[in-house]
Amino acid sequence: MFKRILVAYDGSNGAWEAIGKAAELAKITGAEILVLTVYRHHSMLEASLSMVRGSDREGGSLDDTMRAVAREAAEEAKAKARELGAEKVQAFIKGGNYARTIVSFAREKGCDLIVVGSRGLGSSEGYMLGSVSHKVTSLTDTPVLVV
Repeated sequence: MFKRILVAYDGSNGAWEAIGKAAELAKITGAEILVLTVYRHHSMLEASLSMVRGSDREGGSLDDTMRAVAREAAEEAKAKARELGAEKVQAFIKGGNYARTIVSFAREKGCDLIVVGSRGLGSSEGYMLGSVSHKVTSLTDTPVLVV
C-alpha cells in the first residue's frame, strides 16, 4: 500500500500523534518513514537584533540555534517511531516555509503519504492564513492523513 511515508514533526501533541499513526501504518505496510522537521529562517529584524546581542549559542547564529533545535526534535521523533515498531526511519531538517517545504520534500523523496498533526505549535501567521495541515492538503496531490 505505502512505501514511503513522510511525517511532518514540530514537537506538538498533534505531531506526536502523527508519529504514532505513521509507525502503525509502517508496521502494517513495511513502509519507510521519513520524519521532517521544518524550521523558519529568522526575519531581518531578528538578524539585526542578533548582531547586537550576539548569538544564542556559542559560536552560532540564530539560524544555527533553530537548526540545532529542529535536529533534536527530528531525532526525538525518529526514536519514538522506532520505539513504536517502525523499522526503517530517517530524520531530516529543512529551513523554509512550513507547508511548501513539506510538500516539496515529499515530492523530492517520492513519498506516497504525508502525515501531519491537525494542530501544530503554530504562530500568529497560522491564525491569519490557515493551518499548515490545511495548506499542505491544498498544495499537494499526494494523499495527506491529518491526525
